[in-house]
Amino acid sequence: MSPTPPNSDKSVGEIVSEVSEKASLLVREEIALAKAEVTGKVKTLGKGAAVGAAAGVFLFFAFIFFLHALAYFFQDLFDSSVWFGYLLVVVLLVVAAVIAGLLAKKWLSSGPPTPDMAIEEAKATRDQLEHQTVERDQIERSLERDKEDSKP
Repeated sequence: MSPTPPNSDKSVGEIVSEVSEKASLLVREEIALAKAEVTGKVKTLGKGAAVGAAAGVFLFFAFIFFLHALAYFFQDLFDSSVWFGYLLVVVLLVVAAVIAGLLAKKWLSSGPPTPDMAIEEAKATRDQLEHQTVERDQIERSLERDKEDSKP
């Protein structure tokens, strides 16, 4: 015969208590692991957001200098004064803003972001389940009638 395990003297209550303690310990450890994992990811995302914001600021200043250079380019191109070059840059920026505004209006006027297809699918599923319930009820009633009719 095989030797009895050392825990064979424990009662069922003690075993259940031990299992519940170990289960709660396991859950606490899983929660701690999840917290640590999320904390690490949040720190990484925060660093990425900060560096991305810095890149955005650098690009903004670079764009301003580009616009200055463009104004001087137009001055040289048309052999005019500096104000004319800046005026052309302003006109180009206004045209770009109008185009962007019209596109934004078009895309924003498409309505609220409702999941129309998902709603329709849920309605179809509900209708199908109701239909199956009605069929099941009809079958159960006919089976009950058959049982009643077969009784002597």
